This record gives sequence, C-alpha cells and structure tokens, in this order.
Amino acid sequence: MQDENPIRPGLEVATLAGGCFWCLEAVYDELRGVEHVQSGYMGGQSLNPTYEEVCGGRSGHAEVVRVAFDPATLAFAELLEVFFAIHDPTTLNRQGQDVGTQYRSAIFYHSPEQETAARKVIADLTEKREFPAPIVTELTAAGAFYKAEPYHDDYFLNNTNQPYCQFVVAPKVAKFRKLFSGNRKTGAPA
Repeated sequence: MQDENPIRPGLEVATLAGGCFWCLEAVYDELRGVEHVQSGYMGGQSLNPTYEEVCGGRSGHAEVVRVAFDPATLAFAELLEVFFAIHDPTTLNRQGQDVGTQYRSAIFYHSPEQETAARKVIADLTEKREFPAPIVTELTAAGAFYKAEPYHDDYFLNNTNQPYCQFVVAPKVAKFRKLFSGNRKTGAPA
C-alpha cells in the first residue's frame, strides 16, 4: 500500500536500499538521531507491490527503508556513512546470497541537497579507495514509497533466532555496533 504518512516537522527523510530491508532497519533503529524506520519498496513500475512480487523480481522495486531523522542531531552524510559501512556497494544487484534488482544498492534522494551530499560521499569513498571495486550504488530521485507488510516491522528484533537473522542480519548489526558505538541511541539493545 502506498504510504502517505506525514513525517513530523523538523525531520528529514532518507530512503535507502542496501539488500534486505531487515538488515537496514535493524541498524538504523539503533542510530542516534533516527526517529523512525519503515521497511518498504521503491523504484519499480508496479503499484502496491507485495513482498512476494518484489522478492520474485517482478515489480522492479528495491527493498528499502525510509528513515526519518533529525538533521540537527544526524547529518545526511553521517547517515550515508553508516549505509556504506553495513552493506557492499560494489556488487550490482546483489548482497551476499541475495541476488536480483530488488537487492540493489540505491539512494533515493528527496532533495537536491541529498543528491549533492550522496555524490560527495561516493566521490570521497572512491578517492580514498575504501572498497576493492567501484561503487555501483544507484542515485535516483525518490518516487512512491510502498510500506512493506506489517510482519516486516521490527523483523530482526522479533525474530533474532531465525537462521537468516542469525547469519545475515546479526553480523551487520554487530559491525554497526563496533564501528559506530558512540552513535548508538541511549538504551539500544546490547
């Protein structure tokens, strides 16, 4: 279902795709300055896509998270620093064993300022040779956002013993916690 929920005044929205949205949601839920994270779909042709359609590669959409954050606490570039640290931006249409356009690396920018900041972050990472291969992250203007089905909400938190969560999501959360320990919300899980 297309989401038209307004974001509280003073917050900014970022929409990011970096493989499975469960991984991104689990990390951004713990990042200081983030008020809300919603899993969903963006970047495809079909209206009101389902998880099955997106996972089957039939909709053209990517699994994304829409992150509502306070720019007074967390700059968009800092949000992207976490993004590039927790997924592989050098593999086209894949993250690990998840293969298909639905798992592409993408930044769906919501303003010219976000586009400029994203291009600068990518250029800086490229110049520093942070990755062994070129960054293939897609930069596209944000389009319609479709909320994922409710069972995806807090998926990692509610399914930590599920094998995918243990072997794919948990290592990304652990990496975030190690690299960004000073940027975690007060009271975030240990």
